[in-house]
Amino acid sequence: MARVTVEDCVDKVENRFELILVASHRARMISSGSKITIERDNDKNPVVALREIAETTVSPGDLKEDLIHSLQKYVEVDEVEPEEPLVGTSSASVDFGDTKVTSEHTTEEELLKGIEGLALEPRDDTQEESQGEDADHRY
Repeated sequence: MARVTVEDCVDKVENRFELILVASHRARMISSGSKITIERDNDKNPVVALREIAETTVSPGDLKEDLIHSLQKYVEVDEVEPEEPLVGTSSASVDFGDTKVTSEHTTEEELLKGIEGLALEPRDDTQEESQGEDADHRY
């Protein structure tokens, strides 16, 4: 069996560091149960991954995209938003089996009005002064 070297794979993936990332990701995929595309020949998963990349039985571009997707915490989905809101319009029909969740949007002015409504009433200063004088005489 011929040894797989990095030079065999560098022409498929131009950056050595990227090659290591992609090959290690493929080796982890094999460890988690992914089907291998070449004969194992008693090789360990990292060697199998490098041989797959060298023989182009797996696409390095697809592996790179899969690696990026696996590392992302927030995945942006491009969905077309309807022009009219589905809830509250008489022309739109809503399926009862639909599980879409809608949320209300509050403008800044509405938020400020709500905060102003929560403002506490001013205290009576005469009661505070008399309590303050009593406190001074106690000590």
